[in-house]
Amino acid sequence: MKTIYSNKDKVLFTPGPLTTSSTVKQAMLTDLGSRDIAFIEIVRQIRQKLLEIGSCSPDVYTVVPMQGSGTFGIEAVVSSTIPPDGKLLVIANGAYGERIAKIANVLNINCYVLRGVEEKTPDLDEINKVLKTNLGFTHVAVVHCETTTGIINPIQEIGGIVRDFNCKFFVDAMSSFGAVPINLYDCDIDYLVSSSNKCFEGVPGFSFVIAKTEALEKTQGYARSLSLDLFSQWQGLERDGQFRFTPPTHALVSFHQALIELEAEGGVSGRALRYRKNHEILVDGMKDIGFELYLQPANRSYIITSFISPNHLNFDFCSFYQHLSNRGYLIYPGKVSNANCFRIGSIGYLFKLDIHALLSAVQDTLTEMQIDLSGI
Repeated sequence: MKTIYSNKDKVLFTPGPLTTSSTVKQAMLTDLGSRDIAFIEIVRQIRQKLLEIGSCSPDVYTVVPMQGSGTFGIEAVVSSTIPPDGKLLVIANGAYGERIAKIANVLNINCYVLRGVEEKTPDLDEINKVLKTNLGFTHVAVVHCETTTGIINPIQEIGGIVRDFNCKFFVDAMSSFGAVPINLYDCDIDYLVSSSNKCFEGVPGFSFVIAKTEALEKTQGYARSLSLDLFSQWQGLERDGQFRFTPPTHALVSFHQALIELEAEGGVSGRALRYRKNHEILVDGMKDIGFELYLQPANRSYIITSFISPNHLNFDFCSFYQHLSNRGYLIYPGKVSNANCFRIGSIGYLFKLDIHALLSAVQDTLTEMQIDLSGI
């Protein structure tokens, strides 16, 4: 019989889904009805806790969980909050900014993309110029941690510019919220989207939107989709605490456990400390082996790191990847358009011993591939 499952999980050095704790996995062993009082209370607690993590008052902001991946949450905001005569400015310096623009284009939303280079943060003067000279923008969107490269974009500075032009500000914080401190007030954010299976170390199944209630209230009738109607989803949750359509009960229950573990670690600052240490060990170790980094230090996040594939005759990423996978470690291919890169994540239920183990596996793999980077 062919084996299709191994009891030993591989360690995921990816931007998500991630390696999770055994207790987060165990939480999914409980079956709950989606209309059950216990489940409704879990959803209420999740919504409340996410507001606290974003330093948000429930008098100003609300949380709307949305079934599906993070992209479902992105599309819910784009499709539900921009009026028929609205105009969206997407600030893009990577694949995930481009994805927001693609969603807008599919929905026939008036959209302009301000493209920057992938290895640099957006030019604030250029953003100001575009908003000043191209009249009619109602919404501005940007990715906080652009996992194409691992770059962190300056959302507080961008938010200040957006406020000056009286636009709604939408932030894709998929790979940052939960481990990178974000104060939605300070950044003037109207809509923030993140996911269960990134820095919160939950499992895939839903995304969530933190929205200014005043802004969300004005979007009734804007939705271009039934299932992704953000306003109606929010109204249902406010009315009786329930989802309009079948919720991912097991993913939500495990996320509730993940939030408990985040708090036990010291909240966002505690998790950031572990991820930052993971990143530092990874970067130092890979540099010692001979790898070069794609981004300059000032632009790097501690979420995921892009390394330039070595210019060596024997190096082939697919082979490199498979060797590491055979040893129980999964990394990510690159998405950078102007360089041959691969990516290694520092997030998830990973600790310094995991990073050291990966570095040893990388060195052993290079030895097997007859690659010596010390002279390159």
